[in-house]
Amino acid sequence: MGSSGRREPVAKAARVVVKVGSSSLTTARGGLDESRLEGLVNVLARARATGREVVLVSSGAIATGLAPLNIPTRPRDLARQQAAASVGQGLLIARYTGAFAAHGLQVGQVLLTVDDVTRRSHYRNAYRTLHMLLKLGVVPVVNENDTVATHEIRFGDNDRLAALVAQLVHADALILLSDVDGLYDGDPRRAGTSRVSEIHDLSELDGLKIGGTGASGLGSGGMQTKVEAASIATGSGIDVVLTSAADAGDALRGEEVGTWFHSRARRRSTRLLWLEHVADSLGRLHLDPGAVRAVVDRRKSLLPAGITAVDGSFTAGDPVDVVDPSGVVVARGLVNYDAAELPALLGRSTRELARELGAEYEREVIHRDDLVVLHHS
Repeated sequence: MGSSGRREPVAKAARVVVKVGSSSLTTARGGLDESRLEGLVNVLARARATGREVVLVSSGAIATGLAPLNIPTRPRDLARQQAAASVGQGLLIARYTGAFAAHGLQVGQVLLTVDDVTRRSHYRNAYRTLHMLLKLGVVPVVNENDTVATHEIRFGDNDRLAALVAQLVHADALILLSDVDGLYDGDPRRAGTSRVSEIHDLSELDGLKIGGTGASGLGSGGMQTKVEAASIATGSGIDVVLTSAADAGDALRGEEVGTWFHSRARRRSTRLLWLEHVADSLGRLHLDPGAVRAVVDRRKSLLPAGITAVDGSFTAGDPVDVVDPSGVVVARGLVNYDAAELPALLGRSTRELARELGAEYEREVIHRDDLVVLHHS
């Protein structure tokens, strides 16, 4: 995991997604730090001046809204988090608008939830909006829609959202900015730990105690979510640099700062990346050995004939886990039936079901294009 010189793939990246966390934009008391925000905008404006396209994924809405509401620390209850986000998001985008305008750049606010970049009904809208903004020379400022988010708001998914956005806009590089200057092999506040300069494969992290969780109390994510984001992006052919906001300029120039996660694959479907790394399963489909071999080894669609049992409460389009006879999760996919419908279909062929129940039942329980293998049984 040593250094190997200038990071040319990052330095030459024509389209870059930059994600900045709350702790990098706010004061210790929770208010927006104007100097930090302007410093980041100056760096991004210089990148734009060289002809590069930039998408900014910015946390900070909740933290920015705390001071105006006289809330001393980040609240734990969802209602006050959403209220703070509602107040703070307007202030945050106003500051970005003014700061980028000083460089002659227009910004466009894009508020997303994970569903917006994964569910097919929403995906195309997000894709078209972001690509048109870039075509028009606008800097998209993306944030999670914290005023309505529920699960995502509590788990710091802006890191993973940034990785999904990077895949969505076909970015060449993703820069994750934090209040820590990279990934360490332990707690960076303790002697004897060192920064990991670069990672070619995430298996290199096996056995390491990942350190570097910020201590400001303003953000909601940690180093683990950043590693997961790096896994999502590198698995889609996107180079990732994790570093501090102070080193953003050096990171964009390909200098040896932070931790460089080398891209390791061709681009993959955003939906499959989400299913593998982000989606919460709402149920389980238990398979017989033959169905496991068909789904895992031969990459076939899952048919009702191979399912032995159903657990959970879900509707068509929800993510569900696929498990082998020993209970090991081997795959995850988007199911085409409601949980209440499936028990009557189990063990039966699609031809038989179509003949008895109608042509609409001659379909897969999970189509192979909506299924990702997680473990080889």
